[in-house]
Amino acid sequence: MTDRRRRRAPPTEAEYVPGALLNWNDSSHWDYSGPQPCRYCGQPTQLKDSKGKHAHKTCAEEALTTQAAETTAAYRMRGTT
Repeated sequence: MTDRRRRRAPPTEAEYVPGALLNWNDSSHWDYSGPQPCRYCGQPTQLKDSKGKHAHKTCAEEALTTQAAETTAAYRMRGTT
């Protein structure tokens, strides 16, 4: 018998659905001291991201989606995928 390995199909790119990427149900994402400017859009929010910086959930999701797309593009430019 030969040692044949199955190749995995490349992962499909998930379509971004606003509000479905991050789960911020934990109370640690809420700032009880009052609203502060969002780190992405500058509008006031009481939500905080996992690093403790003020950010709207949708702004953080959009930033993650953009970062993932840029990383994918960079890998494709290098020919690694």
